[in-house]
Amino acid sequence: MSVHPIGILDPFALDFLQRGMLGGALVAILCAIVGTWVVIRGMAFLGEALAHGMLPGVALATVLSLPVLVGGAISAVAMSVGIGALQRRARLSYDTSIGLLFVSMLALGVIVISHSGSFATDATAILFGDILAITQSDLVLLAAAAIAGLIVAVLFHRSFVALSLDARIAAVLGLGPRIAQAALVGLVTLAVVASYQAVGSMLVVGLLLAPAVAAGHWTTRIPTRMALAAVFGVAAVFIGLLVSWYAATAAGASVAASAILLACLSWVARTALDSHGTRAQRA
Repeated sequence: MSVHPIGILDPFALDFLQRGMLGGALVAILCAIVGTWVVIRGMAFLGEALAHGMLPGVALATVLSLPVLVGGAISAVAMSVGIGALQRRARLSYDTSIGLLFVSMLALGVIVISHSGSFATDATAILFGDILAITQSDLVLLAAAAIAGLIVAVLFHRSFVALSLDARIAAVLGLGPRIAQAALVGLVTLAVVASYQAVGSMLVVGLLLAPAVAAGHWTTRIPTRMALAAVFGVAAVFIGLLVSWYAATAAGASVAASAILLACLSWVARTALDSHGTRAQRA
């Protein structure tokens, strides 16, 4: 399908695409803030686990026609608490606790969905999102989530930095490493639940990690990295929605794939510049 360059943005004249773009941008900003810490702290597995951990709550809410974000939030919080309980009482390692609950929650979610009369429809929306179905009320919730995430990130910035270096350093400085870790897990949970509508539980980690990874090639300062990650994330939403419109592909998957593609292009560009700089120095 040929598209004149001048009219390529015409789809954004539609209300549902405007809401999708704005909602996706809010999600991208929140994921940029949280994703930066996820990459720095090496918490990608936790993000993936929480994304699947909210599946039972979302599935049950969908079947009972209740707000899916509420169901997802309750389920994700329950999983976070469960991980901590397994660590303390069963004396399991962090990754083992996550792995056990990861599979358990995923299986429970599929069981709940399988009893729904509209299994295929529910499963597609839950697993891959429906960014084009974002409503005005969803935008309000996403804006509140983005603001809350920014406030927590600002308040706990010093604690997160100290925790990233060494939990013992954070304790010596009186920065409360346990509270900081709980706040960070809470941020990841918030980002995962808020991103559900845009990209679903299967693809949320792509939007959480890829923009932060792409930004990491260009800056080492945390606030700058968050801002640049937000730019990459918003760009991924924009490109993904355009690709989805003209190529008739799934919107959520197109957004996630665009985020990964931008991360790859960022790495290629950074590598090329470094290689050119090295050759220039030798010359």
